[in-house]
Formats: sequence, structure tokens, C-alpha cells
Amino acid sequence: MPAAVRFGVNYTPSVGWFHHWLDFDLDAVRADLDSIAALGLDHVRVFPLWPYFQPNRALIRERAVADLVRLADAAAERGLDVNVDGLQGHLSSFDFLPAWTRTWHRRNLFTDPDVLDGQAAYLRTLAAALADRPNFIGMTLGNEVNQFAAGPHPDPDRATGAQIDAWLERMLAACEEGAPGRLHLHAEYDATWYQDDQPFTPAQAARRGAVTAVHSWVFNGTAQRHGRSSVPTEHHAAYLVELSKAWADDPRRPVWLQEVGAPAPLIPPEHAAAFTEATVAHALDCPDLWGITWWCSHDVSRQLADFPELEYGLGLLTSERVPKDTARVLADAAAGKPGPAAARTTALVVPADPFARSRCAPGGPVFDAYFRLVADGVRPTTVLDTRAHDQDHLAARGITEVVTPDQVLPTPQGGTRS
Repeated sequence: MPAAVRFGVNYTPSVGWFHHWLDFDLDAVRADLDSIAALGLDHVRVFPLWPYFQPNRALIRERAVADLVRLADAAAERGLDVNVDGLQGHLSSFDFLPAWTRTWHRRNLFTDPDVLDGQAAYLRTLAAALADRPNFIGMTLGNEVNQFAAGPHPDPDRATGAQIDAWLERMLAACEEGAPGRLHLHAEYDATWYQDDQPFTPAQAARRGAVTAVHSWVFNGTAQRHGRSSVPTEHHAAYLVELSKAWADDPRRPVWLQEVGAPAPLIPPEHAAAFTEATVAHALDCPDLWGITWWCSHDVSRQLADFPELEYGLGLLTSERVPKDTARVLADAAAGKPGPAAARTTALVVPADPFARSRCAPGGPVFDAYFRLVADGVRPTTVLDTRAHDQDHLAARGITEVVTPDQVLPTPQGGTRS
């Protein structure tokens, strides 16, 4: 674990969004990175678009890879480390998949041998290109690639849990081959934790890769059910961090809050700073937190069409690189250089059965019980039902009390801050 929690941002270029790779402008990138570094953040997560970098299974564009390296070097000049997402994949409601996997060449992203060969070669190439850069953190396999594996995606690439496990093992190995010893990981959206039929499982998230990544978005039913300033809404990110720990084999496994943002209109712009402050404060109260990486750096320009409305205003900075109040909140938190939080001694029991994950989702009994505990002033974590009586496991995590959801009685607050 680092001496202090790391603070960063998911880099969304202010000019051209992620399409900037088509007309890469290093001066514009440098100006964006200057505006990020001015906030006192220490890292960026960057997103090559897979079909732009590997338009043919046998062609990985050298110029595109060189542009990625130039971006990483520009970040280093500004004191910023870089994590690179490989298989993009899915971003801001758009899918970016190469033509050699779709329509007339339709092949499963997770099981087709030729596709796997192409993916592994691509990830290995990106990792190797950055392996000698001191500011290279490591690879994330892709952004929320689990959304391709099940509904509600309109055209999913179905796979079993065992097939996904094999896919994760091979792709993480390709990253390690390209850049040995770096922090390589995978990251999914919260269906991994909440959706019963999702083949990307909590156990995979908490056991494969160097750290566990969680992505927290309160438009998943949390803010709709409970309101913008409720305990569940303001503690949702912390909940995912602590929920993930139930499945980890390493009692001190680091957890990276790799995506979290303030989505309008559920979080109105005038309340975004308060939401950011509360979310960050509660996440920092989670032990073994590797870092917080906000979504996102810059607003999407209104010159670009067809984005969901909320995507245009998620930036810490405007598309003119002007910091918002949310940027100042995150900058203040980063300046505080918070260290590790104290252990959480009360654990709520969660089902180990992956087909019972919906119990942990908004509206489920685990979710509701967790936030009743929080509303009563408890700092809960979670433990699998299969480990609830394992004294060695509990002691290793500092847990002294175990409760089940049916033991947590409703409170007058109803889980909402008064």
C-alpha cells in the first residue's frame, strides 16, 4: 500500500474527445495535462480506442502506439503517472470494437481463438511500448468490458464464468509479458457485483490482477431510490470498496476506486461539489484504498453530437479547461495527502453464491442493511457467508463483530441523512 491514497482523473481530451487519436495534437494534450496537473493530482487513466489502434487483427498501428507513448511522456513532464486501458471497448454509451469482430466477421470477444490472439498481441504491444517509462503504472484490460458479456447489452458476446476466467488469465498474462512487474488489472461496471447472470464475477474482480477496481455510478438506482444527499448515494462508492473485500483472498488487497462521478440530473450541477466532497471523504474512510480516479477530466464539447446529456458535464474542468467547484474539492482532498484508514471491525454477511448477487444491489437486503448500519454510525465492511465463522480470516481483517442482514433493524432515518 502507498503511504498516501493516490488521486487522479480519467483523461477525456478537451479537443475531439477520444477521437483525438485520429488527429493527435500533442500541444492540445499538453495543455489538458497542464490543467490536470494544476489540481495537484498524481495520475491519469488514458483510453486508446481499440479499432483506431488495431483496425485489422494483424495490424497494430505504429503511429498510434507512438502517440500513446508521447502522451505518457508529456504526462511525466508534468509529474503525472499513467494507467492505460487497452480494449476500448465501451465509453460514454458508445461501443468501439474493430470490424474484424463484428457483422460479417462476427466472433465472440471472449472465446474465439483468433480474437483472443489479436487481443493478447495488442495488449502486449501497448504494455511493451511503455515498459521502460518510470511513470507507467500498468495496464487495465479495458473499460467495463463485462458490459459486452451479458444483457442489457443489445448484442452480447455470451460466455460462461469459466471462459471469462480463462480470458482474464490470458489477457493479464499478455500485459505482464509486455511490461513485467507493473500494476496490471481488469475493471468492470457494477453488474459484476449486482447482476446474478453476469459471467464476470466478484471473485474474479477481487482475486485476479494486482488490485481490485470498482466503478461507482449512482444512476444505477441508488440516487433514484434515495435522493442526491442520502446516505446510500453519498456512501455508494465506499460501499462498493467494502463489498469487494468480501471476495478477496488477500485480507489487505488494495482496492482502486477507478471511476466515480457526479451524474446530472440526479446530482444537479449546483450540488456536484457537495456530492464529490462527501463521496471522497467516505471512500477515504475505507482501509486499503489504493486511490481515487474521478470521472472525468474535461467536459465533452457541445460541438460533438449524440452523447447522453449527462456525459457533457461530467468533467472536473470545462472543455475550455476552466476548473469547476468539483475540481477544487478534489484538489483540496489530494493536497491533504490522506493516509490509510482504520480497520472496519463490523462485517455484514453477504452471499458467496454469484447467482445471489442481486441481494447486494440497490433495493436488495444486503444493500439496505449496509446503509442502515451506516445511518446508525457504524463503519461496516462485508464478509462472505462461507467465511463468517472463519476466525483466522476475521482476525486478519480486524473484524470483531459479524451481523446478518436480518439482524439489522430499520432505523428512523430509513437510511437517509436527516
